[in-house]
This record gives sequence, structure tokens and C-alpha cells, in this order.
Amino acid sequence: MSQVLFGVSLRVGAGQVVTLLGRNGMGKTTTVRAIMGLLPLRAGRIELDGRPLHGLAPHRVARTGLGLVPEGRQVFPNLTVHENLVATAANRRRVGAPWTAEKVFALFPQLAARARAMAATLSGGEQQMVAIGRALMTNPRLLVLDEATEGLAPLVRAEIWACLERLKADGLSILLIDKHVDALTRLADVHYVLEKGRVVWSGPSAELRAREDIQHRYLGV
Repeated sequence: MSQVLFGVSLRVGAGQVVTLLGRNGMGKTTTVRAIMGLLPLRAGRIELDGRPLHGLAPHRVARTGLGLVPEGRQVFPNLTVHENLVATAANRRRVGAPWTAEKVFALFPQLAARARAMAATLSGGEQQMVAIGRALMTNPRLLVLDEATEGLAPLVRAEIWACLERLKADGLSILLIDKHVDALTRLADVHYVLEKGRVVWSGPSAELRAREDIQHRYLGV
């Protein structure tokens, strides 16, 4: 197996939104897959609240408090919206007000009307809402979204950004991959830019907005 990442180091603080940026093929999804235990590490470490995650099987990583919204959504097509949500429900950390299907429907009201619809019949935006809700039903400490708004219409993207703003306001830590830099710099606290598997720049939103050279060199099409 060839090596894809080289010395990648990043940190998501409590209540922070952090992004991984870069053109396609630069290692963003590979980083997420390594964090989630889907790819083995050759070196280094991954920790959540000081607890080592490297070497754990993916299901054990998820149980520590990582909720993944994967690229391509990957909802269960032959289950209803409600069944997709309750299929992953867990409150292993015994939080006082855990996520429920009703809370997900309050976050995404249009899903409430589709609760009995098969996931395969949903639009791409609705499927992304289900995927986010499904991850929230695990009551994660860290929500990880790979290509959060890829292929979605502008109005649906705006709904996803509004959802993430609410989750941030509630104190949830979020690691986010997306291509819409303007929206990301309004939402996120810190950004990491990857180029060929290496972090080539990192910094806060205000600095990224001011660095047109970084945007052009590493993020432009």
C-alpha cells in the first residue's frame, strides 16, 4: 500500500469548526478515513480527548464519540428516513439530552414529512440531511463531514450551512471538508490546507480570507 499522507498534524478544539481544504486527490478523504480507523497508520497517533484511537477498529472508533457523514452520503436506501435515523441511535456517553428522531426533524423540518419515505426516493439534499441526522443520533463528541455540500443546489447548501451553524452554537466540535471557501470562512474557526498529502498552510478564517495567494495556489480550479 502506497503512502498518501506525510506528517499531517491537525487539532480540533472543543466547540470548534475546523476545515480540511485542498484540491481533489490531495489527501483530505484519506485523512478522514485514517481518523475513523478505515485506513491503517504507518506512524503517528490519533487521539480524542487524550484517548488513543489509532489501531482501533472503525466501529470502536465510532463508539468513542466520532460521528461520520461520509462522502456520497451512503444512506441505507431500502430503509425509511425514520429507520435510517434510529438504526444508529446510541447514547453511550449518557448525555442528558440525547439526539432523537424528533430533534433531527426539528433541525431539518422537511424530513419530517418524508419520515416514512424510503431513503432511495429522496433528493440528494434530503439524503445529506438524513446522513447528518444519522451521525447526530450517535451523540458524537466530534462530527466529521466529508464533502458536506457536494453536488447540492444553492438553497440546499444554505440549509446545510445553517444546520452546522446551529450545531456549532450548541458547542459541537466539527471537522469539515468542502469546496465553498466563502461559506467555510464564515463558519469555521481554523483551516488546514493539504497539498500532496502535506499540510502546507493553516490559520484562522480572517487570515485565509486575506490570503488570496493561498486560495489561488492551493484551492483554485
